Amino acid sequence: MSKLRMGGLKRRGQIWWIRYYRDGRRYEESSRSGRKGDAIDLLRVRLGDIAKGVPVTPALTRMRFGEAAADLLNDYTANGRRSHDNVKRLIRLALEPYFGGRRMASVSTSDVRAYIVARQADGAANATINRELSALKRMFSLAVQAGRLLQKPHIPMLQERNVRQGFFEREQFIAVRRHLAPQLRGLVTFAYCTGWRVNSEILTLQWPQVDMQEGTVRLEPGTTKNDRGRLIKFHDLEELHAAIEDQWAIHEELRHDGIICPWVFPHTAPVRKRGHRIKTYRRSWLSACRHAGIAGRIPHDFRRTAVRNLERAGVPRSVAMQMTGHLTESVYRRYDIVSEADLTAAAKQLHAAFVRGAG
Repeated sequence: MSKLRMGGLKRRGQIWWIRYYRDGRRYEESSRSGRKGDAIDLLRVRLGDIAKGVPVTPALTRMRFGEAAADLLNDYTANGRRSHDNVKRLIRLALEPYFGGRRMASVSTSDVRAYIVARQADGAANATINRELSALKRMFSLAVQAGRLLQKPHIPMLQERNVRQGFFEREQFIAVRRHLAPQLRGLVTFAYCTGWRVNSEILTLQWPQVDMQEGTVRLEPGTTKNDRGRLIKFHDLEELHAAIEDQWAIHEELRHDGIICPWVFPHTAPVRKRGHRIKTYRRSWLSACRHAGIAGRIPHDFRRTAVRNLERAGVPRSVAMQMTGHLTESVYRRYDIVSEADLTAAAKQLHAAFVRGAG
């Protein structure tokens, strides 16, 4: 009990409080328990941390979820993370209703597991829950870095079994493009050929990123999901080259009409939106897919399609990953979808090998 002489215990009502000193300053902290043994254990922990040089004050246990969430959003803002609005939304809709008002130090691994079960009962997919858990995990990491918490709980991640497998066969892509509004046809051709992300990388393209003479389109570092720059050469890819030439013709037509438009894929109709950036195309997309007989496809399926096409064309994987912007090979391989036609072709190739071997 010699260490305890550096501190003290006091009962207030039904709750035991502890007292300890650091750098000549006195601190008092509630054990939040009516058992004296719990208070003694907490005091021993505090005195041990002081002896090890760990910064200890009662404030370490006071940080609440709202403060941690605000710190996370500040971190996203300071680092220019484009997913700021998405994280803000999942905090408001999922994490805040469950953890709101809680002290971060009181959140345990068991609490996190209970949260997972509650979200699954709400019908949330594992992938969605993992995005929420990642945000919660980052909150704890930032709190520890800032000295607001001493430690963070283990936050288990879920296996994602809802990975999409959609892609476009060539004739399906052509059918969808044919049924789309004219101003979207160049957009989907670019997505089909490059595998770039439609909303965050293609719709935001501006003409200073395009070099018509050199035949290149560039994404600058810091503008992509993984913050790496990217370059695509389109001169030798006739379909993509034609699509970009068509978009340049639209740009020149707008300029002739006195509309200075920086966007590579702008609105061309209706008149009131002409030259403005396209922000949503959901209605036109759903209609085109329905008329093409492939309802349920999403624009992100073009990303899987491009990976599959690059693999089938024999493009070296390291080069293909640079074209599509995949940072890790494991994620890239997940996008390499095998179709029934691929399996049929493989069976025919194997049969041909057997015949050659027999001869």
